[in-house]
Amino acid sequence: MKRRDFIKDASLLACGISLPFASTSIFSSCTRKNSFDISLAEWSLHRALFSNEIDHLDFISLARTEFEINAVEYVNTFFFNKAKDQKYLNEMKAISTDNGVKNLLIMCDNEGDLGDPQKKIRNQAVENHFKWADAAKYLGCHSIRVNARSDKNLSSEEQLNLAADGLIKLADYCSPLKINTIVENHGGLSSNGKWLSDLIKKVDHPNVGTLPDFGNFLFEKDNWYDRYLGVEQLMPHAKAVSAKSHEFNSKGEEVRTDYKKMMQIVLESGYNGYVGIEYEGDKHSEFEGIRLTRDLLRSIRNT
Repeated sequence: MKRRDFIKDASLLACGISLPFASTSIFSSCTRKNSFDISLAEWSLHRALFSNEIDHLDFISLARTEFEINAVEYVNTFFFNKAKDQKYLNEMKAISTDNGVKNLLIMCDNEGDLGDPQKKIRNQAVENHFKWADAAKYLGCHSIRVNARSDKNLSSEEQLNLAADGLIKLADYCSPLKINTIVENHGGLSSNGKWLSDLIKKVDHPNVGTLPDFGNFLFEKDNWYDRYLGVEQLMPHAKAVSAKSHEFNSKGEEVRTDYKKMMQIVLESGYNGYVGIEYEGDKHSEFEGIRLTRDLLRSIRNT
């Protein structure tokens, strides 16, 4: 075989194109269809954390020792006054390093509305998030998750414009830090998949994206947005994914969400990053709910 033919055939194999003589087992890693990693969102243990059964620092090691998960997503609620506490951040970083756990993102709540109609208040909300971007950078995260809330009495267009202004200002701070600003469907108009997708398009910033959550699609009282359509609309902008779960049947299937259908949407978008477990139910213990979600995701990944 001539060298140029060998190189050509090798490049075809690297792209997953089969050749008559090739052993499929050798190149199986090139053709994995369901390639994604699994992480753990801290909110999955919110009852244990709020009741002080476990501490925020415990969460990091528990991800590895109890659930065999090596990547975590923090919630600022559980270390709210520690964003600028260098000693505490050092401890977080040391524990994650010692346990071989990767820090992915910080979910930020209770820092004001990025789409507040009053400019002064909106700008203050933007600045309130700066410390979390700094903490995320120090911990080695790729993103902070924020909310795109505004005044619900305004029109959807007005809310979109206001939220876009806040997001752009926040992204201008986060981008030099190489930290993404990602918006979750998390109530109000953000739980309308088209509205949130339109918001990201309007912001039009490479470091601004979405964190599609499988379950958060109640955008008005008793008014649910189609969760599968919503995730499909948000995936083109996704920089993380939240696998929300509540209840499982005897077969290990999530009752509210068809995980196979949902993960097909996620994977067909081209996404192959981390999918974060976020158990929020009360039918199982938090530990059991996390394990059930993990096992379901693993089974889908292995098909």
